[in-house]
Amino acid sequence: MRAAMVVNPASGRGRAGRIADRVAAKLRGAVDELTTVAATTVEESRRLMERAHDTDLDLLVVVGGDGSAHQGVQFCADTGVALAVVPAGTGNDFARTLGAPKDPLAAADALVAAIASGERTKMDLGRVEGGPWFASVLCAGFDSAVNERANRMRWPAGPRRYDLAVVAELARLRPARLSVVEDGTHAEHEATQIAVGNTPYYGGGIPICPDADLTDGLFDITLVGRAGRFDLVKMLPKLRTGEHVRHPLVTCSRAREIRLAGPGGAGNGWVAYADGERIGPLPVAISCVPGALTVVGRRS
Repeated sequence: MRAAMVVNPASGRGRAGRIADRVAAKLRGAVDELTTVAATTVEESRRLMERAHDTDLDLLVVVGGDGSAHQGVQFCADTGVALAVVPAGTGNDFARTLGAPKDPLAAADALVAAIASGERTKMDLGRVEGGPWFASVLCAGFDSAVNERANRMRWPAGPRRYDLAVVAELARLRPARLSVVEDGTHAEHEATQIAVGNTPYYGGGIPICPDADLTDGLFDITLVGRAGRFDLVKMLPKLRTGEHVRHPLVTCSRAREIRLAGPGGAGNGWVAYADGERIGPLPVAISCVPGALTVVGRRS
């Protein structure tokens, strides 16, 4: 087996860089050939992975967070190269869905065992029309506005930045007209946010689409209707348990192909994010592609 390990040393406030050598040592006992590369930026990671396409890889191991995993998905999707993730970032939502232990060294041990046993799973991926693949959740509305604001902020560092961004966006909360086409069926909504999940989690373990199944060929859609500030504040604590789907303002559905837009098919001021990465303003069209990615180490 020929494998490559890509690590972003800055992931998890430097945790990925600190454990990279130990993870590599574990992997060398499980594969025939291991190439290790370090990438300090998304752009560098993308370039390194593109070069690796010419090396007949069997397995790509990403050591980092969801941003690094997202780049690994772009490399491996629909190619036959298997992907494994050793969680060493902040959110680690993709690794969480795959059942990886939270501790990265324990996750590396689990990965070595999965390689030895030949444990592999075909999972679905989302595909943005004219854009990237995504593994987890695409969102637009309030949650993506929080992302937009947090990405513009230079202070404070860490999770506190997102807390302040939530407060700021609550203060300017305005529902918007949202056009949703699900498998050809069109509906108009006054909406606060929408999440389209290939897997359940985003935002560091929030099960926004709690029943999403990465092998059923369908997205799970969680739509929050016309909610006020007080409605959202009441709903936020329930997000961690998945109980938010019982709120009367929340509707859930499933579909394979989805188009999100504003009135008349144009934009409505919302920006879409997928796997925590900025996709761009609505409109956006996405489709679920069954079995597009092979992953190693998924627990049943």
